[in-house]
Amino acid sequence: MTSFSDLGLSAPLLKAVAAANYTDPTPIQAQAIPVGLEGRDVLGIAQTGTGKTAAFALPILQRLSAKPRPPGGAPRALILAPTRELAGQIAETFRVLGRPVGARVALLFGGVPKGRQARQLAGGVDIVVATPGRLIDHMQDRAIRLDQIEVLVLDEADHMLDLGFIIPIRRIASAVPTVRQTMFFSATMPKEISGLADAMLKDPVKVSVAQVATTAERVEQFVIFVEQSRKRHVLSNLLATHADGRTLVFTRTKHGADRVVKQLCEDGVSADAIHGNKSQPQRERALAAFRSGTTRVLVATDIAARGIDVAGVNHVINFELPNVPESYVHRIGRTARAGAAGIAISLCDGSERSFLRDIEKLIRSRVPVMTPPERLARAA
Repeated sequence: MTSFSDLGLSAPLLKAVAAANYTDPTPIQAQAIPVGLEGRDVLGIAQTGTGKTAAFALPILQRLSAKPRPPGGAPRALILAPTRELAGQIAETFRVLGRPVGARVALLFGGVPKGRQARQLAGGVDIVVATPGRLIDHMQDRAIRLDQIEVLVLDEADHMLDLGFIIPIRRIASAVPTVRQTMFFSATMPKEISGLADAMLKDPVKVSVAQVATTAERVEQFVIFVEQSRKRHVLSNLLATHADGRTLVFTRTKHGADRVVKQLCEDGVSADAIHGNKSQPQRERALAAFRSGTTRVLVATDIAARGIDVAGVNHVINFELPNVPESYVHRIGRTARAGAAGIAISLCDGSERSFLRDIEKLIRSRVPVMTPPERLARAA
């Protein structure tokens, strides 16, 4: 079995890996780290929960620590992420793993004042983790230099497409040096993302831990056909069958998420919502309560949920099916992470049958039908 010591990492980074309680490298780490250390471009096909952040963070940290910082403290690595939650988790990984080599990390995302971020940039940083919109804000303010970037990473590129970030990404990519290492990660590869990868990568090494548009391993999937008016009743019954663990519920809209939270609270279930109308402190509090178990159920929209990495999510329930089939793959990937098991249940009314057909076509399999009120088995 491959160990981190077999991958060519420096002694300080091996120490950081051990301190972070990483044991054996995941498949994406075992494939991507050696390639990244060689300075090659990487095209990674990997879902969330596969350990891909460390797969690009460790090579970047080793590269940057091997030579002095350039004058002026301009960043040398740029990581783009679609949401503030994912960006925050990536930045934290860099801080933890980069502590032994003194890496300085800046996190840039919207929803908070720019001033503090600009002051941090002015003080000099090695690595910038950013959402595209806020990065462009700082570029327009001339608060950040990108002329010293040596490594550019796009994480969850397919979700960048969903959020309309392709044009901002092209603008950002045109502002960084053409001579650079680029690492590009996506769970799915629709045509537009494949074209973007072709334009940004030079002779990349492809690393993959899942077929394109496959669902996470060890996720049991079910669909319950139910009228929209009865979904509240079915959801409460499902939640009542397991009193412990964490459940992530998805809705298509922000108002729908708030409505489901209100209904669950009326039914005696501790729940909170996370979506784009929530302030950053509200989102952070909701996530903290979900992680600690104070809140049993977190209701989320697709945009807000990308980047939620919470251990022990036993169930994902699609209160409403997504109208973008790739979103289904990402939603159910919130459970069964890092080798654990999980259950995903979708509540589907007549108007959503076409969404289900699109999902089944994408994942190339039928989703088994569950008939309520069949009890929900706890994930092993």
